[in-house]
Amino acid sequence: MKNVLLLLANGFEMYEASAYIDILGWDKIYGSKNIELCLCGISKELKSTFGVNVKVDLLIDEVDPEEFYALAIPGGFEDYGFYEDAYSEKFSSLIQKFYISHKTISSICVGALALGKSGILQNKRATTYNMMGGRRQKQLEEFGAEINNLPLVSDKNVTTSWSPVTAVDVAFKLLEELTDKKNVQYIRQIMGFGR
Repeated sequence: MKNVLLLLANGFEMYEASAYIDILGWDKIYGSKNIELCLCGISKELKSTFGVNVKVDLLIDEVDPEEFYALAIPGGFEDYGFYEDAYSEKFSSLIQKFYISHKTISSICVGALALGKSGILQNKRATTYNMMGGRRQKQLEEFGAEINNLPLVSDKNVTTSWSPVTAVDVAFKLLEELTDKKNVQYIRQIMGFGR
């Protein structure tokens, strides 16, 4: 079984987390049947953007990166406290451990800022939310990332993207990295994306 850790901060974007949950879930039932998604946070219950409560499977202190193939991080809203968790020492430390272990790391939208804060995007190509004057991209650049103003950017084992519209593409890219192109094409088709 290939375990994937979905690292959630308070104020995480539900749509972005749902893309990972749904696509990897379809794969678990109809595809490789070999991927298990585990939700993780600093506290046992988190409140997403727009106030939906979610209980996680593991607390961040309980995670052993060696038990996981990949780390996935959705973005979130500052108004809902996203950066309090995403910029915390616990988040940064866990991200660094996955990076040092050469695990696949996937982020959507401002989830890239958590990666940037951890230091793993130093001198790496990356992107993040590019609307509203590009202020989030400027922040990512301040963390040492080389900004590529593209919807999806991969540099070695790390993928970043620029907004919620990329969520499905990022989740399918992660699925491909964990399985193969043929499996992704099948899952896309049965989910209705292949029409």
